[in-house]
Amino acid sequence: MSSRKKLKMVALNAEVAAGEAAGAGKASADFPAARARADPEVKALAKRRKFDAAYKLAVLGEADRLSGSGEIGALLRREALYSSQLTAWRREREAGALEALGRRRGRKARSSPEQKRVATLEARNARLERELEQARLIIEVQKKLCMLLGLPTAEDTPEPTGSES
Repeated sequence: MSSRKKLKMVALNAEVAAGEAAGAGKASADFPAARARADPEVKALAKRRKFDAAYKLAVLGEADRLSGSGEIGALLRREALYSSQLTAWRREREAGALEALGRRRGRKARSSPEQKRVATLEARNARLERELEQARLIIEVQKKLCMLLGLPTAEDTPEPTGSES
């Protein structure tokens, strides 16, 4: 329900209450006898339920103990759960018991500046190692090509000495 509708309902309820107090329930020009009243029951907005690990384990334990036909359905109706929730909780329990059942949802925790720097340096190191391996492979291929063509390689040629006078 939009806030505008809520405001209109509140204003209408206030007018009705003021009319009842002024006229003590008598019909008047402003408030006819057959006036339309707003629904007194307030509709609650749906709120996502959160289940802690202990509750999940208790429900799973009870569901595991049930064996008769329709007993699990009665449990689900009593606890207002869906069978898919039981299935997901069983998977989580098998994956890691309380750790998996109690995990937090939402965004991951923010990392510190040191952790960010370490991550960038590790990524840079991995990239440079890949480039180095590629350069070594290229040099190896060039050496083999020189041997096949009979060209001198850097290993074959003597290195010049620094004192030539």
